[in-house]
Amino acid sequence: MAEAINRLASQKGVVIFSNSSCCMCYAVKILFLELRVNPMVHEIDLDPEGREIEKALLRMGLSTAVPAVFIGGKSIGSTHEVMALHLSGSLVQMLKPYQNMS
Repeated sequence: MAEAINRLASQKGVVIFSNSSCCMCYAVKILFLELRVNPMVHEIDLDPEGREIEKALLRMGLSTAVPAVFIGGKSIGSTHEVMALHLSGSLVQMLKPYQNMS
């Protein structure tokens, strides 16, 4: 399953594994949209293999299974890590190649 996650995480510059009813997932998705990034969102609760994906994300060392954020195919972490990167100014730098110029 880790291979499948890595394959999905590499399909687009920014990928978020999410749960459609998770408020923290929603907050992270809104943050990326406000930063002019349109991530690929994979709602694992709507995926028949969602439980296996969730277990695999946890085995990858994430503190929580969702939201799981990947930038450039690399795991960035969950809400805590994303917000820490954002507050330090690092997240915007990481997202520059993926921002929609409008």
